[in-house]
Amino acid sequence: MKVYLAEHAGYCFGVKKAVNTAEKTIKGSEGINTYSLGPIVHNPQVVEKFNNEGLTVIENIDFIKEGKIIIRSHGIPRKVQENIQDLNLELIDCTCPYVKSVHNKVNEYSSKGYKIVIIGDKNHPEVVGINGWCNDEAIIIDNAEEAQNIENYDKLCIVSQTTNTLEKFEKLSDIISFKGKDVKIFNTICNATNLRQNACKEIAKKVECMIVIGGYHSSNTNKLVEISKKYCNNVYHIESLKDLPLQKLSKFNTIGITAGASTPDWIIKEVVNTMDNINNNEIMEAIENTLVRMHRGDIVKGKVIYVTDNEIMVNINYKSDGIITKEELSNDPDINPKDLFKEGDEIEVYIVRLDDGEGNVVLSTKRLEVIKSWEELEEAYENKEELECKVLTNVKGGLSVLVKGIHGFIPASQISVTYVDDLSAYKGKKLIAKIIDFDKNRKRIVLSSKIVEREKLEKKREILWETLEIGKVIDGKVERLTDFGAFVDIGGLDGLIHISDLSWYRINHPSEVVKAGEKIQVQILDFDKNKNRISLGLKQILPKPWEVFLEKRKIGDIVSGKVVNILDFGAFVRLEEGVDGLVHVSQISTEHVDKPSDRLKLGQEISVKIIDINEDEQRISLSMKAIKEDSEKKEIQEDKFENKEMDVKIEDIIKDN
Repeated sequence: MKVYLAEHAGYCFGVKKAVNTAEKTIKGSEGINTYSLGPIVHNPQVVEKFNNEGLTVIENIDFIKEGKIIIRSHGIPRKVQENIQDLNLELIDCTCPYVKSVHNKVNEYSSKGYKIVIIGDKNHPEVVGINGWCNDEAIIIDNAEEAQNIENYDKLCIVSQTTNTLEKFEKLSDIISFKGKDVKIFNTICNATNLRQNACKEIAKKVECMIVIGGYHSSNTNKLVEISKKYCNNVYHIESLKDLPLQKLSKFNTIGITAGASTPDWIIKEVVNTMDNINNNEIMEAIENTLVRMHRGDIVKGKVIYVTDNEIMVNINYKSDGIITKEELSNDPDINPKDLFKEGDEIEVYIVRLDDGEGNVVLSTKRLEVIKSWEELEEAYENKEELECKVLTNVKGGLSVLVKGIHGFIPASQISVTYVDDLSAYKGKKLIAKIIDFDKNRKRIVLSSKIVEREKLEKKREILWETLEIGKVIDGKVERLTDFGAFVDIGGLDGLIHISDLSWYRINHPSEVVKAGEKIQVQILDFDKNKNRISLGLKQILPKPWEVFLEKRKIGDIVSGKVVNILDFGAFVRLEEGVDGLVHVSQISTEHVDKPSDRLKLGQEISVKIIDINEDEQRISLSMKAIKEDSEKKEIQEDKFENKEMDVKIEDIIKDN
């Protein structure tokens, strides 16, 4: 076996400077809290090493009162730097010189009115930092489609994430160059990145297999993986020696090794020495030594190799890889493997069989989930904890649900505090419930979402009682009507609007004013928590009919109304404003009327004339007869006018003759 190590691999200048500075800072900071704003490098082994030495990784400085803050090589936005200085924290700036030059570039050109375009990953800390030096106003693009969608600008300034490939930068900057009249293009890709990528390319061309060492979340390492895959069919991305797939490497005669800019020398040396110091026979012996002994029912850890819509392949450090079918993934039939795991994830699995007939180990996360879930559910039952359930379907007497991957049952009577008519409407929904019956041996779980709903309702009611205030106007919903009033839900509590408080005028039944299900506003008239009684009013928030009437009407107006009461001396008519006026029996007709009921009926719509308004006693006198008399007078006047016109015409005819 021939092993080739790329000429430029491992720490770049910027990362090496940051790591060395961090080491010196930690050693000289005994008794002083030392932090790095984000991981010092994208390498978990290095981060863990620093953490053990006393360097704490933080994501923001909000809770930091004193100490030292190390700025990693990716750099930070200007505002964050200013905040650190304002808090009088000691700032140790390890920003890579190449990255710092990009900060200066975008700061300079944005102040000159250029629209900054950054080619890179918008979520990468380096790009976030660069954007922070042009007021977070840069356009960030990472592919040709995004480049094509940029609007046209008078002045554009294009820079790059320092770890980009030159091919990508040239392709995208060429597209963007047509989007502005004055376009400045700066190739800000780190020279060390170019050297590393070119060295990787040359090695990948001449070997059967490439090993790329570096953090799984490292941008520059992933770029090396991309380049390797272009020129080599067998590429393995590892973080450290423990990830080295010795069994698979044994079949290759030529192997290339490169490493990302965040990979320390000691990790690279471990891998290179392992490959250099053993021949093929020793490799097979090493493989056997690394393989663990496994049995059916064991729970082991593995790393996801690939994921499809139907299965997941896992490296479990055994002579064969393991496979998890969709059926063994979860009890949820709607789950998609790609929603749960991705390549590189470390997971725990349950061994179902050591051979599926095709050489693969049959694995299950569902069965492991079941084991753990029963323990968690037992604890939740004892502590009366709330649990999220997914409704699978409705069954006889209730709902079949999935809770922590285990099948459970919610009786129809335990679904809600209100009556549930259609159980099928719950299919696919998620409910919050508590376990009310648990039997691990019989695999029996009975839950209640009604209990949770009731508890929340009680809390809501307690809060509502505290906020009630006499005279306050609140929203409500009419729940039901009775002969004596309407019950209204005001957000968890029911209040009563007495029939006398529904309207300013007399009504026979609440249905004349409101209906069940109607949303209304009401005023709190009185309440007593001990008696669980709340009195509400509707008419109190409405204008008083008498005042509206006085504002709109005057004596002599002709108005419409409905007969609401008939007595021997006259009939009461309810006008548009809701006030009642009296049509005395003598005012019903120009003819003699013995009884009002001879001419009028309850509910009849009539027109009346206002003949008197007594404000002190709030009385209105109405007349039907007056309208008739007015009409007759008008007809007499019109007849007189017509006769006069006729006399004039006759006189004109006599004169003409």
